Amino acid sequence: MKAIRIHEHGGADVLKWDDIPKPELSVNQVLVDIKATSLNHLDIWVRKGIPGVPLPLITGSDAAGIISEVGDGVKKSRIGEKVMIQPLIFCGKCASCNKGKENLCKSMGIMGENCQGVNAERITVKESQAIPFPDQLSFEAAASFALVAQTSFQMLVSRANLQAGEFVLIWGASSGVGSMGIQIAKAMGATVIAIAGTNEKCEKAGLLGADHILNYKTDDILGEIKSLTNGKGIDVVFEHVGQETWNISMKSLARGGRVVTCGATTGFKANLNLTHLFFKQQSILGSTMGSVSSFDGALTLLNEGKIKPVIDRIFPITEIQSAHKYLESGKQFGKVVLSYE
Repeated sequence: MKAIRIHEHGGADVLKWDDIPKPELSVNQVLVDIKATSLNHLDIWVRKGIPGVPLPLITGSDAAGIISEVGDGVKKSRIGEKVMIQPLIFCGKCASCNKGKENLCKSMGIMGENCQGVNAERITVKESQAIPFPDQLSFEAAASFALVAQTSFQMLVSRANLQAGEFVLIWGASSGVGSMGIQIAKAMGATVIAIAGTNEKCEKAGLLGADHILNYKTDDILGEIKSLTNGKGIDVVFEHVGQETWNISMKSLARGGRVVTCGATTGFKANLNLTHLFFKQQSILGSTMGSVSSFDGALTLLNEGKIKPVIDRIFPITEIQSAHKYLESGKQFGKVVLSYE
């Protein structure tokens, strides 16, 4: 069977379509024939070089397919189920896991980063990671859901405790997490101000439900926020851009406001005025991936039709190098998908 692997870090050319043995089933595992996967910025960082990544590595975190075999302890009736993969890895035994905070587990990892990923013709996962998805979803849509939905729900609901009627600022509205963050914030009853870099992306953010859309290349972001919030400021800033947007994120915050961040695609250094932080009683919240309950919360919204995966473009899996380059170009709105059909 075939799988996409990296044997070294570097550009898109290090992604290889390798022959590997069929994975062996263990107890409480299922074998999934993969039909589609999708890319995340995590895939770019892993490819370029995150310390501690095991090599050679099968890349990718998000996937959907059909269960074709089951291991001992799994009902044979699951064979034939269409499933998406929940990519969070955790021990299930520690204090954090027992409290439902699996993303704080010392053994926490993500498929395609800390262990072998999903970009293969077949993969084995724990039965609990193979999640049935609604019939109306295609494999491509199902493969575009898990990581961004789990991350966004964790940020907005579990970490920032977003409340109905609050103002939310979504940076990077065209990204996978940004496009999902818009929808989750609206589902929670918030007023969403989304930021993107082209008029076309701004228009698409509006179609997802954003109440106000700003173009960071042409608009006075802080001035517009002051006007839109009647001088109050933002209650929750959804940050994942980092260095280039951090100062505006902090200056835009209302009293008691929260910045929640899951990444820093433009750099990790940030200045911080502590005076504003304590006088205005603001909070800075870090967030990585999400708990199982955050995934379940997002899945409930999906099943209720309140959120949906957003797909920009579909590439054949054999063109994964081109797909990586396209994601790096920043031209996409939503997810870049890889098809195995």
